[in-house]
Amino acid sequence: METIVLKRIRTEGDATIGLINIGSICVATLEDLPQEIKISGKTRIPAGTYELKLRNAGGMTKKYADRYGDMHKGMIWLQNVPEFTFVYIHTGNYASHSDGCILVGMRAGGSSLIDSRKAYKLIYPKIVEMIDREGCEISIIDEDGS
Repeated sequence: METIVLKRIRTEGDATIGLINIGSICVATLEDLPQEIKISGKTRIPAGTYELKLRNAGGMTKKYADRYGDMHKGMIWLQNVPEFTFVYIHTGNYASHSDGCILVGMRAGGSSLIDSRKAYKLIYPKIVEMIDREGCEISIIDEDGS
């Protein structure tokens, strides 16, 4: 199984900013803040390693299929996240777009992401290829002091 790494590097405003490297590609990430007790829609998932699969059900799947056409094979879905369901890697610019998910962008500007769709188009095919080839997992590491 191949592993991609997300390093959470800082908290800024209402967001956690991080980086994902896949080969020579590096994209920024944005998540909710850490919370002692989970607050629905405002809490990031725990650090750890999660298997990635594709999910082909639900409203986001149709929305992304319409937006990205044949490139889109399903939502990138993190498996077995404690106290969370349907955690995805997807587009968005602000923590309010997250609901516990991992948002991607080309870079972070304060507590928001820039060029989210461009970053998604860059990493999505790579992650799908890894899932299809031998499976893929994401290892999330807290380096932001939380």
